[in-house]
Amino acid sequence: MRIIQLFVFSLFLLSNAAFAINPQVIIKTNLGDVTLELYPENAPQTVENFLGYVADDFYKGTIFHRVIPNFMVQGGGFDTAYKEKATKSPIQNEADNGLKNEIGTIAMARTSNIHSATAQFFINVANNSFLNFTAPSQRGYGYAVFGKVTSGMNVINQIGKTPTGSGGPFPGDVPKSTIIIETIELISTTE
Repeated sequence: MRIIQLFVFSLFLLSNAAFAINPQVIIKTNLGDVTLELYPENAPQTVENFLGYVADDFYKGTIFHRVIPNFMVQGGGFDTAYKEKATKSPIQNEADNGLKNEIGTIAMARTSNIHSATAQFFINVANNSFLNFTAPSQRGYGYAVFGKVTSGMNVINQIGKTPTGSGGPFPGDVPKSTIIIETIELISTTE
């Protein structure tokens, strides 16, 4: 009898549970679309921060301003005239979350200050283990991964192979053809 009661109770819980899925966003660029799955369980503050910028249409009309072949593509902070957009306050670095800077993952860009990430992000086009958290120190903190490309990696790879040179205030690594983030939109949160 006890087993039957537990079984019925388990069915009740399952039937009434809302099965949450990870948030997904679509990055619409002038080269094509990229879909990302975000990981709030691993990087809650980072995902919340990124989705806040998405909700504010912050990324609309920004560019991928830094492209390094066999490394990463970076964007989300400058408009097409290379004017840096004003951001909210920096967030805490959540690089010690178990996620690795592997091909197709998205991580927060930052300065040499460990906790300086705001809106800029990068997508890895190689396995960049040297960017992973190794220790709670200046050298070892790493870069916080908070999601992964689920479709459109061909677009990211195309961006990663774009010829680069100088542009705006940057002496190098700037795509010679402007790669525009037309918009980033939230496409799902729960099911």
